[in-house]
Amino acid sequence: MKKAKAAPKPASAQKRRSRWISIPLKVAIGFVGLSVGTVVIYRFVPPPVTITMLLDPNGITKEWKRLDAIDPDMPHAAIAAEDSRFCSHHGFDAVAIAQAMRHNASGGRIRGGSTISQQTAKNVFLWQGGGFVRKGFEAWFTVLIEAIWGKRRIMEVYLNVAETGIGTYGVQAGSIRYFDHGAGKLSRAEAARLAAVLPLPKKREAIDPHGFTRRYGNSISARIPVVQRHGLDDCLN
Repeated sequence: MKKAKAAPKPASAQKRRSRWISIPLKVAIGFVGLSVGTVVIYRFVPPPVTITMLLDPNGITKEWKRLDAIDPDMPHAAIAAEDSRFCSHHGFDAVAIAQAMRHNASGGRIRGGSTISQQTAKNVFLWQGGGFVRKGFEAWFTVLIEAIWGKRRIMEVYLNVAETGIGTYGVQAGSIRYFDHGAGKLSRAEAARLAAVLPLPKKREAIDPHGFTRRYGNSISARIPVVQRHGLDDCLN
């Protein structure tokens, strides 16, 4: 008569602890590897689609345009409107964040402190909306694109994935939508109007704007020469 096999001994507490540690560690390593790999690929290849685009019920109209084929007034307008220290910070603008916090604490129109680098990281790799989890991922991808892409590529991707109208992405598609010509032929006023639309693309129109959008566009247009004169665009040259 064969002896019955002894029941397997239960895993020790140490082994269970090791398993609970190894699983999150493997997930973290996998995420780091995947995110770094994707950022490296997008250093050379245009991002084909983003989460924001896929979730847009209005469809997707976009057309990739190299930075050197976009009128220089457009990146100048983006710097003037969104991130005057774009070329001097390393992804995060502590001064702008502190100013935004003070402004928001005083009430009135909510102001953000995100840089163009942060917005690009969010637009390409993440979803819209707030929350500490998304902000944490945004910070991680901001560090990666600053280290791997550099400023010129960040600006190029930003101008191609930012929403410029309902179902419209990138300044090339936005320029055609509003002005019936490509982004390579933008006037200073047109570039400023597109930049004025970027914060609220579903609520603002770049063609024949009124009220705040018109005033904001005029203000951006006036600041474009300042960007050039003070070398705030040096990292794009």
